[in-house]
Amino acid sequence: MIALADYLILGAVLFALAVAGIFINRKNVIILLMCIELMLLAVNTNFIAFSHYLGDSAGQVFVFFILTVAAAEAAIGLAILVVLFRNRRTINVDDLKSLEG
Repeated sequence: MIALADYLILGAVLFALAVAGIFINRKNVIILLMCIELMLLAVNTNFIAFSHYLGDSAGQVFVFFILTVAAAEAAIGLAILVVLFRNRRTINVDDLKSLEG
């Protein structure tokens, strides 16, 4: 049987990879969005592990809400990227700084 600590270590590794991806690659917006999704996946893994360990389904229900927000975030983020690419012909974060107000 897999222990709770194994799931928590997996979640911590996924979260650390996502944070490292955000700090290492600040150029491509698509990779930044993927790293945010990986962070949400790590948090969801911890919620599911604690929910199973405690015998309570509240964590699993909360994961469904997080997945709904993540899907909406991905759809809106990609729509914004398509519009930016049509106008600027780039998705480089440094080139998008001209949009600051």
